[in-house]
Amino acid sequence: MTLPDEPGGEHARADSPASTPVSYETGDAGEAEAGQFRGERPSSSSGTGSDRVRAGSSGVPRVGEASTGSTASGGSTSSGGSTSSGRSTPEAAGGGRAGGRRRPTQGAARSAIEFVVLLVVALLAALALRTWVVEAFYIPSGSMIPTLEVGDRILVDKLSYDFGTVHRGNIVVFRRPPGDTVAPGIKDLVKRVIGLPGQTISSAPSGAVDINGHPIAQPWLPKGTAPGPPIRTQVIPKGEYFVMGDNRANSEDSRFFGPISKKLIVGRVVLTYWPLNRFRFFG
Repeated sequence: MTLPDEPGGEHARADSPASTPVSYETGDAGEAEAGQFRGERPSSSSGTGSDRVRAGSSGVPRVGEASTGSTASGGSTSSGGSTSSGRSTPEAAGGGRAGGRRRPTQGAARSAIEFVVLLVVALLAALALRTWVVEAFYIPSGSMIPTLEVGDRILVDKLSYDFGTVHRGNIVVFRRPPGDTVAPGIKDLVKRVIGLPGQTISSAPSGAVDINGHPIAQPWLPKGTAPGPPIRTQVIPKGEYFVMGDNRANSEDSRFFGPISKKLIVGRVVLTYWPLNRFRFFG
């Protein structure tokens, strides 16, 4: 027995493809923008209607992809480099390419300023050292041979006698005393301290130096050194020192211009630093 075809029956829905209901679901935003429907009849080569929309609508961005002007999520793009996801590009973070190029210039300017400041500080420090701490001198004559040769360069400690006392045997640099008329063009002299304030100094015919009537040891003089001019017996005034050159026969010293005031002493010679083969410390 044959049942009649009823438009609303199960046979009509199963046997009549043309009567398949059409769905207007718009779950995929990209498919909705393309005007495609999930209810379209599938083709044998493209799969489902949804797949066919994704493959065939290359011009429509998916959700989350940036487009010119706007994205599916509502985010806008700009020439500064931001995307719909809110991330910033290196150009945006650095203020653009132009801002990135300014940084090396600023760094170079800062380095130049730092260099100038360091140079000024170094010059001021060197000036302070030379004025109050140490100073280098050049030996122009042979009055201290063999201890100091012509051309030697020496370093003078200018603080030694600000915190300490002058001792016999010290080599000192001092300003030319008023009584020295032999070398008016020389500003500073270098000699060895022999007599101290309050002592009586003289010399024997043999050239030995007597202090308070007793000969003193002079280990700094080579054996056989010529004595040179004698020392006139005298008492060294308070605050003054009797100085002599190691080259006794060729030295203008206290035998000619008298004892020198401590105020004239620049400092104590601590070493010879040039030439290198004559590098030497003095106690």
